Amino acid sequence: MDPVRNPYAPGAGQRPPELAGRDRELEVFDIVLERIARGRPERSLVLTGLRGVGKTVLLNTLRSQAITRLWGTGKIEARPDQSIRRPVAAALHMAIRELAPRHRAPDRIDDFLGVLKAFALRSAPTGAGRGAGATRLRDRWQPGIDVPAASGRADSGDIEIDLVELFTDAAEVAADVGTGVAVFLDEMQDLGPEDVSGLCAACHELSQLGAPLIVVGAGLPHLPAVLSAAKSYSERLFRYQRIDRLDRIAADQALCAPAAREQVEYEPKALDLLYEKSGGYPYFVQAYGKATWDSAPRSPVTAADVRVAAPEAEAELAVGFFGSRFERATPAEREYMRAMATLSLVETPEGEDGTGGDGTGGGTGGGLRDDLDAAVSTAEIARSLGRKPASLSPARDALIKKGLIYSGERGTVAFTVPHFGRYLRTQPA
Repeated sequence: MDPVRNPYAPGAGQRPPELAGRDRELEVFDIVLERIARGRPERSLVLTGLRGVGKTVLLNTLRSQAITRLWGTGKIEARPDQSIRRPVAAALHMAIRELAPRHRAPDRIDDFLGVLKAFALRSAPTGAGRGAGATRLRDRWQPGIDVPAASGRADSGDIEIDLVELFTDAAEVAADVGTGVAVFLDEMQDLGPEDVSGLCAACHELSQLGAPLIVVGAGLPHLPAVLSAAKSYSERLFRYQRIDRLDRIAADQALCAPAAREQVEYEPKALDLLYEKSGGYPYFVQAYGKATWDSAPRSPVTAADVRVAAPEAEAELAVGFFGSRFERATPAEREYMRAMATLSLVETPEGEDGTGGDGTGGGTGGGLRDDLDAAVSTAEIARSLGRKPASLSPARDALIKKGLIYSGERGTVAFTVPHFGRYLRTQPA
């Protein structure tokens, strides 16, 4: 089939041609926007899930919904060891610029921009972990706002106080034009403790005031625990939505709908095999769909076409999706993850197919398969390596910081990347 017409789009944050299986999330957010427009109280929103389930795509789609309703919006991506101050300033600058043409009082916009500039330029408190070189760079940096910095508002240097004041002022500007502001924050789990605390405090204040500003965050499955550690009331502060793999119907829709627009069909057995290979994870659905399209000679696509294409899709995933993450790990960290990968294999009862897609187990006599959602005990990892748990803490903590594993419950860890254990078992020790 013509590769130019290939409709599938595996990519980081790249919207697929058919956003299947996310109708409920879109509907919930539409209700949130409508309630806020009517002056009803609402909570900010947090999306959580593994890598490759489409959190960034969904975040961008929610932002489009807000823009359609004439909200001011801005999006940022949190990074480890980086203060949230400048990214938030940039996001709110963008949001207010979207609202400014509809505001009847230009002076009111300038007043807010003065506060925003003061917030952006405020030096971090002493002892924040940045050297003299970083301080000089910060002093030279300018946020591109052509008004004088205000004084006495959102410039205390305490991120919690400053975010509360800044968000409150931004919400008032939005209320002036009868709309709202939404700040979209990706990789939210990478925020530092002080920034998380400040963000929670600001959202708490806004919810109490009924102000039209919300934060829509996205992050890994342990994000709720990160927020709870910062503020105990965060469990009630946000509306949490777990973004998971697609069910069979949604996965078929993601493949068939864009193909149908190109007058291409799939045989049922081809769809069976594609779901088995992809596990329903949206990124994998796109990767296997793209490779299958390129290798299939004609419509309808058959299971044989999928089998021919699968090695190409897996080779691409091995380099771009798995390999790039594996290369970031040190030898000690790789040893830790390999132990996790081994322990994530579980026995299948007799009569079940235990192939798991990696060549282990098999047939109807039972075997081994990947327990894709299983958390692994850190004590079991230590026992398998013949080490004391405390000696493995540096490797575990480094892997969590790198976003390769997460700890959903005390004493357990799991991969943030689907099928990562399967990939690790193919790598030489």
